[in-house]
Amino acid sequence: MIKTQISIVMPVKDTEKYLGATIESVLNQSFQNWELIAINDDSTDNSLQVLEEYATLDSRIKVFTNPNTGLLEALRFGYSKTSGTLIHRMDSDDKMPVSKLSLMHDEWIKHGKGSVVTGGAEYFMDKAEVGDGFKRYANWLTEVSRTNSHAENIYRESVIASNCWLAHRDDFDKIGGFEPNTFPEDYDLCFRFYQGGLKIVGLDAVLHLWRDRPDRISRNWDVYKDNRFFDLKIHYFLSIERDSDRPLVLWGAGKNGKDLAKLILSQESNLTWVCDNEKKVGKDIYGIRMERFKKIKDLNDPQIIIAVASPDGQKEIEMVLESWDLIAGDDYWFFA
Repeated sequence: MIKTQISIVMPVKDTEKYLGATIESVLNQSFQNWELIAINDDSTDNSLQVLEEYATLDSRIKVFTNPNTGLLEALRFGYSKTSGTLIHRMDSDDKMPVSKLSLMHDEWIKHGKGSVVTGGAEYFMDKAEVGDGFKRYANWLTEVSRTNSHAENIYRESVIASNCWLAHRDDFDKIGGFEPNTFPEDYDLCFRFYQGGLKIVGLDAVLHLWRDRPDRISRNWDVYKDNRFFDLKIHYFLSIERDSDRPLVLWGAGKNGKDLAKLILSQESNLTWVCDNEKKVGKDIYGIRMERFKKIKDLNDPQIIIAVASPDGQKEIEMVLESWDLIAGDDYWFFA
């Protein structure tokens, strides 16, 4: 089999401490037809020196300096320097399992253009235990990939790890590449893969090793403080899923439900709001009368957004909706 070249775009900012291990994990790949486009993004440590040392040892490692500043600018600039047919992204503090590129490449070859290949992920720390929340997300992500249940789960969380996808450059250009100024940029890209009609192909394998550290972006940037990302989810739901001929239903009257209701009502005038909390049924919230959840049975072909976050509550709701012959990803979507 002729191996199609993979271009790996890797922004680098102040990761001198981890950079060697990251690059070594790329060098050690069983798949060797790659180029690593490393973009130094105004690092204040010795990251650039580390990059340049590796570049002298292997011509496939190409080092550039971001002419601007910022993650998205670095990604865009790096992508402009790629020459490979297949595109991949890497963070400069993570690691690749040795067979990552090989497995993704071979699976992509089976499906070809119009597909995006992804897989599972694990978090690791050098001297501490990974938090339960990160573990749960990584396990969930790996299960979504194993079962190829991306479409029905995309509004819960990002169903593609930020550094665990492989796409043809034509498809990547078609959906806008790294161009939108939207954060979180990885979740936005996931939605754009989906919106662009690309087939998301999940592998039953852990293909990315995320490093968890106290100063990671997702812990410290303001944009990540509310990690429900309801603005982004509602934006794409209304543009991808929404059918104005079908009644729109919101299930859940807690904080998630109220926050989602505000967003929906800013763009939709007709909303049926339901819950299973008898204390809230019959009350007016934001000008809408709260209905019992069984109201859904009276509606013709509804689209249902579910704001309930508790795992047990979600299971109960799913059992009810399935008993009414409603289908996840077609008739209802979990947003938490």
